[in-house]
Amino acid sequence: MELELHLKDFGWNSFFESNFEDFKRSELTPARVVEEFKGLYRVQAAQGEYRAEIAGKIQHQAAGRQDFPAVGDWVAILARSEEARARIEHILPRRTKLSRKVAGRELSEQIIATNLDTVFVVSSMNREFNLRRMERYLTMVWDSGARPVVLLNKADLCADAAAYAAEVENIAPRTPVHMLSGLQKTGLEAVQDYLARGTTAAFVGSSGVGKSTIINRLANAALRVQPVREQDDRGQHTTTSRQMLFLPCGGILIDTPGMRELQLWNQEEGAEHARSQRQSIMDCSNRSDWRTIASCWRNFAFRNARWILR
Repeated sequence: MELELHLKDFGWNSFFESNFEDFKRSELTPARVVEEFKGLYRVQAAQGEYRAEIAGKIQHQAAGRQDFPAVGDWVAILARSEEARARIEHILPRRTKLSRKVAGRELSEQIIATNLDTVFVVSSMNREFNLRRMERYLTMVWDSGARPVVLLNKADLCADAAAYAAEVENIAPRTPVHMLSGLQKTGLEAVQDYLARGTTAAFVGSSGVGKSTIINRLANAALRVQPVREQDDRGQHTTTSRQMLFLPCGGILIDTPGMRELQLWNQEEGAEHARSQRQSIMDCSNRSDWRTIASCWRNFAFRNARWILR
């Protein structure tokens, strides 16, 4: 029971418990991937933290990068406690998966994070604000199975924050929208409401919108923060790798590198197609439960799979 309670602090639940059933009589231990390095992973188990490598069979059977562990995954490891090392033998089924097309011409999937409960889509209320980009982020989140929440940051620098919020609410009915200032520490209470003990959330958004500043405030930590260029409000990459952070409140955050753009199959046509299908999305606003709304959005996404992120 003590082991189970400890795992729940890392996001373990009945879904993963049932999928680990076949490994209970083996020497394998459940662990969660909290950070990815080149060829190595940092994983957290109830017994402690390990540096883990991938078993050869996973590499041999992988059809693409989506078949490798990602931050947020629950895995079955063979631990060598005396060395604080482990080998990842299996990846448990993913409850949710946030992914996009890789940058460039390659047609393959890039997993951003897995097993998320909530994804915060962050935008700043300045020249970086872009509704078309936000639509693509929201489609990506609905397609993942996680719940989207929009955070409009830098309210302290905006004369009419409510107008920005109204624009977002117009394209994303019944999606929670919160205004805050990471720098001034205002509005963070609304974010903390989504971070109950054992729940996992991720932040996505362009570089410079203030994701790391918000996370610093929530975690009482000091992630490196880069200044935003004054001439165009464009940010620099602060986070360069995906990592999991455990908050004092018990919630779990995954910080992700900023995205300059989201890769579509055809960016200009894809954006126009999304706008022409706005009415299909608006039909979801008649639903009251967010999971039903998510299903509605995902159905829209699958019907228009040529145009959206995969």
